[in-house]
Amino acid sequence: MPGLFDPLTLRGTTFRNRLWVAPMCQYSVPARDGVPTDWHLVHLGSLARGGSGLVIAEATAVAPEGRISPEDTGLWNEAQEAAWSRIADFVRGQGAIPGIQLAHAGRKASTFSVWGDERDGSVPFDEGGWQTLAPSAIAFEGYAEPRALELAELPDVVRAFADAAVRAVRAGFGLVEVHAAHGYLLHQFLSPLSNRRDDAYGGPLEHRARLLLEVVRAVREAVGPELPVLVRFSATDWVEDGWDPEQTATVAAWAREAGADLFDISSGGLVAGARIPLGPGYQVHLAESVGEDAEVPVAAVGLITTPAQADAVIREGRADAVLLGRELLRDPHFPLRAAHELGVDLPYWPPQYLRARWR
Repeated sequence: MPGLFDPLTLRGTTFRNRLWVAPMCQYSVPARDGVPTDWHLVHLGSLARGGSGLVIAEATAVAPEGRISPEDTGLWNEAQEAAWSRIADFVRGQGAIPGIQLAHAGRKASTFSVWGDERDGSVPFDEGGWQTLAPSAIAFEGYAEPRALELAELPDVVRAFADAAVRAVRAGFGLVEVHAAHGYLLHQFLSPLSNRRDDAYGGPLEHRARLLLEVVRAVREAVGPELPVLVRFSATDWVEDGWDPEQTATVAAWAREAGADLFDISSGGLVAGARIPLGPGYQVHLAESVGEDAEVPVAAVGLITTPAQADAVIREGRADAVLLGRELLRDPHFPLRAAHELGVDLPYWPPQYLRARWR
């Protein structure tokens, strides 16, 4: 089996290793215009400099109403595209593949960011909030009630993802991830707990998966045949009668046929207060299960914090890549340190830092 620092190739792209940066929201656009800032350049650039193979930018809204908070990044206009281009170029210049996660928050949009304001829940209209959208008019606990999307509006959602994917390619990103996890819009369509529609987008699994598959096909067409397309799933809602690993595997196989290349397996986010058994690598078994059942490449994420732990996930064949979040926030150079601890001699230390290299 390969190890953590062996390369991985998807379509026409080769990643220098299998230790990747998970998308992590920064809530750092004070102008509220969706344009990434110098913070994003330094944040993502540091992670690329630190040796990761893929750096995925945070959940980036495909439309203004798709932002989680007013301070989120976007990719629905040319100003945002131009700002992202500078960041993608720098990430690529450090040897990492720049990726971006395209998202629509649905009923979990228009919320206060997790830092900078002590309030929780939905931002009032008179403070810059907006009407949220969802498959059904069912609110996330503590948030404002969303408006159910009309059937005629759904092609606009698909088009927004496709248009953002085109901008991502023009900005220089080498990979696009479709966000269908954590209780956001595409996950809301997938789960029977949040989707009570009685049309072609609700009810049986093939109907609830229809919007996601249309998005994947549209994104694949938008980026062309060479760029990898990932999908992030929450493999389970951790609630009885909700979304589960078996449905995830079924839809992952369908999404692979629609043009997706690898599936980033997380969990939760749809239901407030779900009891999640947190612990080291607590979601790895979900990635392993989806990968085996659907016969698709997968990435594992969730409390992976040590080099040996990350390497074991790959060497044991439980996933094709691992994504780290908080551990990389604590130490952006974790990949360089991990290689040293695992006895791997990396050729991509930044030359400016060579005198600090472990001997």
